[in-house]
Amino acid sequence: MVLLLAITAGVLFASAIYMILRRSLMKILVGLLLISYAVNLLLFASADLIPARPALVAADSLLPPATYADPVPQALILTAIVISFGLTAFAVVLMRQVYGTLGTDDLYEMRCTDVPCQEVEIASEEELLEEPL
Repeated sequence: MVLLLAITAGVLFASAIYMILRRSLMKILVGLLLISYAVNLLLFASADLIPARPALVAADSLLPPATYADPVPQALILTAIVISFGLTAFAVVLMRQVYGTLGTDDLYEMRCTDVPCQEVEIASEEELLEEPL
């Protein structure tokens, strides 16, 4: 089970990084969502989950029992969920404002919005292959 969780978290991290490196703001947002899911899954996998055991110590006991549920990963996951929700809400509002102002969500089209930039011709793959080194 731990191996399956590790592989799933790795796939989520890889796909999140791939999406964050895309040109569209919407794809970047999906990448942020995927990376937050991957972090939550990684925190979940790091906890030694023991079914049907409370995270509490009995009132008459000084030490916790030998097997008990660790409350720290649960608290970290809840904190990560709240942080990712706030980050997602901010990103959605920011994307909506940028799209409303500029009319595009392509990062290459946004790069010349604050300062004048020069038009640069990008060579095609055929031209690059024809040029000698």
